[in-house]
Amino acid sequence: MFPKNTWYVAATPNEIDEKPLGRTICGERIAFYRGEENKVAAVEDFCPHRGAPLSLGYVSEGKLVCGYHGLEMGCHGKTIAMPGQRVRGFPAIKSYPVVERYGFIWVWPGDAAQADEAKIPHMAWYDNPEWAYGGGLYHIHCDYRLMIDNLMDLTHETYVHSTSIGQKEIDETPCKTTVEGDTVVTSRFMSGIQPPPFWQMALRANHLADDVPVDRWQICRFTPPSQVMIEVGVAHQGHGGYDAPNDKKAYSVVVDFITPETDTSIHYFWGMARKFNPTDKALTATIREGQGKIFSEDLEMLERQQKNLLAHPERALLMLNIDAGGVQSRKIIERILAAEQASTAVGA
Repeated sequence: MFPKNTWYVAATPNEIDEKPLGRTICGERIAFYRGEENKVAAVEDFCPHRGAPLSLGYVSEGKLVCGYHGLEMGCHGKTIAMPGQRVRGFPAIKSYPVVERYGFIWVWPGDAAQADEAKIPHMAWYDNPEWAYGGGLYHIHCDYRLMIDNLMDLTHETYVHSTSIGQKEIDETPCKTTVEGDTVVTSRFMSGIQPPPFWQMALRANHLADDVPVDRWQICRFTPPSQVMIEVGVAHQGHGGYDAPNDKKAYSVVVDFITPETDTSIHYFWGMARKFNPTDKALTATIREGQGKIFSEDLEMLERQQKNLLAHPERALLMLNIDAGGVQSRKIIERILAAEQASTAVGA
């Protein structure tokens, strides 16, 4: 259902402090915690003694201590000690490659020997004074591919997000989809339109008039396993559109990390990196609140869509030209899954 030999966003750093965090990633129950030197570690959320969740324990001197009988685990899944007992001979539980980078905790749920930190996607906006970022996390009961479909086809904005970012010109303007290796790009460029409410606010925040015609763009970029980055923005008409100078536009990147929990549930890490007025913390909070509301509208739609699909598994879904981005993204996922399965079969 989902690739495992790849990096997924598992958490944000603030979720892992003094206490361990239990989270299911790609069907794997994992306990995350900060071990020695405050470095994040990840092990199977299963105490080898009696099977209790290690995430219900605590951290002491860099060791994960089971909250049931006090068994101490090391970051590589090896039992270290237990009060009054000899436990060093216990078989090790599974540990996972984990990296803290770009403001996220990344985990590799598959074959640890294949984990390569160089494959973590680069975030050019992170820790860059020209950019500001705000985001959040939603737990959604849907297949992760439904969220990819949603993000690669933004025509739904006209209907689901009619009071914020939706407008009829999205429907009226054709989109273009291209495939470059494992990357799918769906783009739409609208010229000489009125900005919708969200973008009116963004223009004002960049000290620009909000009641004049603008050029608007949406460039959705899927990369496996399930990451979608969307370049969005508006520029005063007549200044180059997407290529307009910064003082004539409001430009942002919508950040979407979709991490499968199970076949029908996801951890959805959403956010927006903006390249205008980056020092305004109040603006960051306002955009985060507005974006959270927008994505909550997607949440309801996707969960109800998933229920319909589970209730009617025999019904085939119809495809239109606006679905090309999602269709091509799914083809890449299917190819990666087939390669993983073939590799597993060879090694068996």
